[in-house]
Amino acid sequence: MNETFVKQYAEFAVKVGVNPQRGQTLIIRAPIEGAFFARACAEAAYEMGVREVVVHYNDEKLSRIQMEHTAVEVLEDVKPWIERSFLDYIEGEGGACMLSIIARDPEIYKGLDMEKIDRASQAQRRASQNWRDYTMTSRIQWSIAAIPSPSWAKKVFPELPEGEAVEKLWDTIFDVCRVKDGDVVGAWRAHIAKMTAWRDRMNELKLQSIHLTSANGTDLTIGLAEDHIWEGAQEKTPEGYTFIANIPTEEVFTAPHRLHVDGVVKATKPYVYNGSLIKDFSVTFKDGKVVDYSAGEGENLLGQLLDTDEGARHIGEIALVPASSPINRSGVLFYNTLFDENAACHIAFGKGYPGTVKGGAAMTVPELLEKGVNDSLVHEDIMVGAPDMTITGLTQAGETVLIFENGEWAF
Repeated sequence: MNETFVKQYAEFAVKVGVNPQRGQTLIIRAPIEGAFFARACAEAAYEMGVREVVVHYNDEKLSRIQMEHTAVEVLEDVKPWIERSFLDYIEGEGGACMLSIIARDPEIYKGLDMEKIDRASQAQRRASQNWRDYTMTSRIQWSIAAIPSPSWAKKVFPELPEGEAVEKLWDTIFDVCRVKDGDVVGAWRAHIAKMTAWRDRMNELKLQSIHLTSANGTDLTIGLAEDHIWEGAQEKTPEGYTFIANIPTEEVFTAPHRLHVDGVVKATKPYVYNGSLIKDFSVTFKDGKVVDYSAGEGENLLGQLLDTDEGARHIGEIALVPASSPINRSGVLFYNTLFDENAACHIAFGKGYPGTVKGGAAMTVPELLEKGVNDSLVHEDIMVGAPDMTITGLTQAGETVLIFENGEWAF
């Protein structure tokens, strides 16, 4: 790997992605294989004057062993101290922000009991609801960045020897994250300005719904939540601290109305859920709810996702991504939502972001539901954008406007 690029990537992830403030604690979650990258991020954070860097390491191979051999009742017994290990810093002196470093094997749980995995995942989500609320409402700065692991790299580039696959994945990540542009911060400032212009234009339109069509059979009308706000590029905490939640990011997104989604949508990329793949799937909505679905692979897994709770059959996000995004142009299927969702327009089954309606961050769940914002334990992004996709919008004044043509922004 190019050590200069690694250092620049780590510095960007911390200084621009998370943007920790002097006196804050930076919490880093990282795979054990990524300890070197976590250390580089810690150095960058201390240069910014953070109070402390706290690192939580995870080992997905150990997680597989545990998932295979531990009773499901034990896996569901998630101890309160795990959540408190985050909340104590977030709610303590100086506050905290978070960087998640991921390097997941997309099929780490392949061949295991999917019902058991799903029950364990739901228990973990329920047990972490309080600290997840801090990120879902942008009350703290947070960001996610990825680094290669051998198993992930081999999935993406199966034709290459392991070492070459890892090197190629590093090089691809540097490309799509604009690390190789020479001036990483400058490249991202220009990109954020462009995304901000698209976001602002979408808000100016004052839409009541959008309509997605493509030759593969997608024909979906999405009503938008009351007082919805289109977001994208940088986000802000209540204190005004900016951060980039996903590195990379190419999406402009908002909250659908949970009861006003109708039609058929076809997935255009595989989706990794609970360590297994769902491929070639189609979903039909009526009055906001999934009423039919099918998949070429992983149909039972898709059903488990949709049956997580009442909200899992509704969508909490619609995100617009041009087909010309660097991730899509790379021609690489990453088998990783962080990247693949930024290659195509997508919807998310499950929970919506409170910040995508006016005043939403201060609202209760019932108040958000009244606005149309969905609630669920899950938030799972499904890629539906196609190169020939057309998106039109219906304004509150009854005017139809062209938003996407042939997979690209029309303005």
